[in-house]
Parts: sequence; structure tokens; C-alpha cells
Amino acid sequence: MLRVERSRRAHRGDTDLGSLRRTTPVSRDSGQSRGQPVDRYFIEQFLAQHAADVRGHVLDFCDDCYARRFWGTRVTRVDVLHLTDGNPRATIVADLATGENIPSNTFDCIICTQVLLYVYDIHSAVKTLYRILRQGGIMLVTVPGVAHKISRAEMEQGGDYWRFTTLCLRRLFEEVFPPENIEVKAYGNVLAAITFLDGFAVQDLRRKDLDCSDPGYEVSIGLRAVKPVPVYVEGPPPQS
Repeated sequence: MLRVERSRRAHRGDTDLGSLRRTTPVSRDSGQSRGQPVDRYFIEQFLAQHAADVRGHVLDFCDDCYARRFWGTRVTRVDVLHLTDGNPRATIVADLATGENIPSNTFDCIICTQVLLYVYDIHSAVKTLYRILRQGGIMLVTVPGVAHKISRAEMEQGGDYWRFTTLCLRRLFEEVFPPENIEVKAYGNVLAAITFLDGFAVQDLRRKDLDCSDPGYEVSIGLRAVKPVPVYVEGPPPQS
């Protein structure tokens, strides 16, 4: 038995990992220096699938790049929310967790991509998102199941707190949205996860490498939620 175990250990140590046998990534910028980051491929795929939801008064975060990419004649106004002063593209400076300075029942569509991982009081943030969305409005949210790395800049400024699963994201939004108004979808597979962690880009992979979905490896997760419109039921006619 001892010889067998030694043999197994030796075999595992001799496994040919090729270019993976490194302790540093190919790039430390999520693959941006090589092309499009892997998670952005999934995020943009999710938004493209729901492009028709980007309409009316839209809220985006940090900048309006996704609102501009997917808007058309359906969009009437775009606001950009940022946590701190100094962002020239921001029209609203506010903390999503407290919700101060963000008007209620305002936005027809909220595009919230890769934001919630940086908010410690995540339950309050989701309540704020629900409150500021108009009745019938649509939330488009993306979060990481796998992240390329911890953001040291965010750790020093506000914090990098969370990674998600489809289940926890659904449960989180079911605290305020009706369950039947929520759709959640995961994107990714083991190859997408490994290459994203290592800093490879979309251009290093084949389309079929990315479009293959394995529920065991949730690289990026998208959620669509609709704020219900109250149904008013008329009471009985007055008695004569």
C-alpha cells in the first residue's frame, strides 16, 4: 500500500500541466491587454439578449457605455450613478446601500453590471434598486461567479466583498421582487473559468469554447427582474 501511495503521489507530481504550471497569471488586467475580458463577453451576451428592455429613463453605473450601446429610440434619458465625487460622467452621486439622493419610482430600466460585489450591505442595495425602479420597470443585473482577481484598488477605497451563485442571487432579489418576476442565467464552463482567472482574453479562445455552458462553473451570472404593477380591484357598487 505504501508503494502504491508513493506511486500515486509521484504520478500526480509529474502531471504535464503545460503553460498552466505557473504561479503568476498571463495578465493581471483581466485580459484587457490581450483583447476583450472573458466575463465581458458573457455580460454583453446577457445584455444583448435583453436589449429591448433598455428603454425610457435608464440608470447606468460609473459610465453610460452599456446604456449607449443598447439604446435606440426607446431611450429618453440616461443617468449615471457613482459612489463618490470626481466622475465627470456621473449625474447622481450616492451610496446604493443607503439610497440617499436617489429618487423613488424613477427609472424604467436599471443596468447594474458588476456593481453589487463592491457593496457590503447588499440587502439594502437591492432594496434601493427596487425602490428607485418604476412600476413595470426592469432590472438587468450581472455579478461574478468567478472573478479574475481581487481588486486591490476597490479594497482600498470601498471594498471588494462578494462572489455569487445563481441560487444566492435569486434568493437575494426574491426578498423584494416576486419570484415569478425573476429570471436568472449563468454563463461559463471550466475552460472559460480557467482562462479568465489566468488573464486570457476572448481573442485567445474559440467561440464554441465560450458558448458551451456547464452549470458547475458559473463564471458570470445575469438576472432580469420586473417590478410589478399593482392591480387595483374595484369594490362592490354602493348600496342604494
